Amino acid sequence: MPVAMELARIIISEINPEQVIYLREIDGERTFPILIGVFEATSIDRRVKQVESARPLTHDLLVGTVEAMGGEFQDVVISELKEHTYYAVLRIRHEGELMEIDARPSDAIAVAVTCDPPLPIYVSEDVLHDVIGE
Repeated sequence: MPVAMELARIIISEINPEQVIYLREIDGERTFPILIGVFEATSIDRRVKQVESARPLTHDLLVGTVEAMGGEFQDVVISELKEHTYYAVLRIRHEGELMEIDARPSDAIAVAVTCDPPLPIYVSEDVLHDVIGE
């Protein structure tokens, strides 16, 4: 059963190519970091701080396209950790069918915070066990 998580922290570094986001368990104490790129970190940070862009960014484009085609975003699931790489899916309901779209966790979380209201974020217990060791 996936565990409900929330975006707890975003660390943007001007001197490192990798940025860090932290996810925290909503009904618990577990937390863990995910290294992401600067574009994704900036996009997530702008959304969290409600900074508007003059034109749509990539994640805005994706959300707008799915919604214009009649899809409804359900949630994000970080489903696997293989060889130090996280895997996620964006779950979208379209015409009564639930579709899972492969995504990098950073993009999936950027989409999650772009949606209004923000999408729920879940992490599989296997991933939490692998990363935290509990």
